[in-house]
Formats: sequence, structure tokens, C-alpha cells
Amino acid sequence: MAKTQVNPTRMELTKLKKKLTTAIRGHKLLKDKRDELMRQFLDLVRENKSLREKVEQGILAANKNFVLARSSMQEEVLKVSLMASKQEVFLDTSKKNVMSVDIPQFEYRTKTPDLNDIYSYGFAFTSSDLDDAVLSLQEILPDMLRLAQIEKSCQLMAAEIEKTRRRVNALEHVMIPELREKIKFIVMKLDENERSTQIRLMKVKDMMLEKAHRYNERESLEA
Repeated sequence: MAKTQVNPTRMELTKLKKKLTTAIRGHKLLKDKRDELMRQFLDLVRENKSLREKVEQGILAANKNFVLARSSMQEEVLKVSLMASKQEVFLDTSKKNVMSVDIPQFEYRTKTPDLNDIYSYGFAFTSSDLDDAVLSLQEILPDMLRLAQIEKSCQLMAAEIEKTRRRVNALEHVMIPELREKIKFIVMKLDENERSTQIRLMKVKDMMLEKAHRYNERESLEA
């Protein structure tokens, strides 16, 4: 297939050799990129696993405290206690470029720095279990945001790894072998042409020598 698509000239050979050099260099860079992405991806996966377990435990503890609070408080009092919040949370988002992948960065800030502002109710008619539940949710908020950031980063990195892997395979198994095959074909053709030219030159030389020899013989006979 390559033989029918390539022009066997020295100019084409030089061009293909440059393409092969570029392809080999690009293949190495993409492999290095893929390996580094895999390393960082596995680090994120491990952190994601531990964070998810921590967040799930925190949510479970908060749910237990809410159940206890609901069992010891009237439902209307519980709803009124959680109706109006004194604290507010603001989320700032940005991006960080890691190996050409824009992964999200989440940072949060509260309206006030006072920790007690997470409680939107007075303590006279509420249960301490409700306090523990609200505090539990407040404590796992940073981990929840970090978990969301890592899971999205894992998704983006996985997509980039797959795309890079396809490019590496295309270079390694398709483009580089085809370029080498074409170069080999051109070299073989050029060598074949060179041998043919040498044979023709040798024949021409033999003919000229034979002609010169006959001319000398004729000259000697005439003398």
C-alpha cells in the first residue's frame, strides 16, 4: 500500500525522514504525558476513595444526630429552628492546568467568621443532638467540596488519558511503521536505480573500450 502512494525520490526520502523524526519525538512526549497523567490520576483516585469514606461517615453521623433530634423535639419546632439561616457560604471556582487538563479548584468562604453563626436558632427549646447534627454537616463541608473537585478532576483526567493513549497507539502502530516502510521502499528503489545506472555505465565503458581497441587495431594494420 505504501509503495503505491510514495514517490521514490531523494527529496521525498528527506521529507519522510523528517516526518519520522518528528513522529518518534512526539510519540515519546505523548508517552511521557500519558504516564504522568496516569500517576497523578492514581493519586487522585486514592485520595478520592479515602475522602468518600470520610464524607459518608460524616453524613451518616449527621443523619443519626438528626434522627435523635427529631425523636426528642416536636416536628414544628425542628422545622422552625432550621428555617432561617444566619450563616451563608460562598463558593469561588477557578481552574488549574495539569498536563493540558483544566481541573477545577473550589474554595469556599463564609459570610461571617464566627463558628456559632451556623446555629440559626436559640438553644432554649432545641436538642443538643440538633447542635451535633448541624456541626457535623459544617465539619464535612470542606471534605465534600474537595471530594467534588477530585471526582471531576478524575473524570477530566480519565478522558485526557484515553485521548492520549489513542494518539500514542496511532503513532506507535500506524504512522511510524508506515513511515519506516515508505522510507525502506524509497531506499530500496534508489539503490536499485543506482545499481542499474552503474551497470549501464559499465556497459557504456566496455563498449567505448572495445571501440577504442578496434580503432587501434585498424590503425596498426593500416600502418
